[in-house]
Amino acid sequence: MQAHETLDARGLSCPLPILRTRKALARLEPGQVLEVRATDPGSVKDMEAFCRQAGHELVASSEEGGTYVFLLRRV
Repeated sequence: MQAHETLDARGLSCPLPILRTRKALARLEPGQVLEVRATDPGSVKDMEAFCRQAGHELVASSEEGGTYVFLLRRV
């Protein structure tokens, strides 16, 4: 899936990855996809909870060599 924008949140600790994700999603149109890259292990549960609460869709979540990659679709 092709992302419309990529957010590099590597090296940031909670709550910064979520706060920056929220701002990045606000810039996108509904239906567009944001790719987020983070290194904080807590971001896995945080992204899931954020999407549930905000109503966005967590399309995919994976881990690549210590970097967590999330694809979120703005609703």
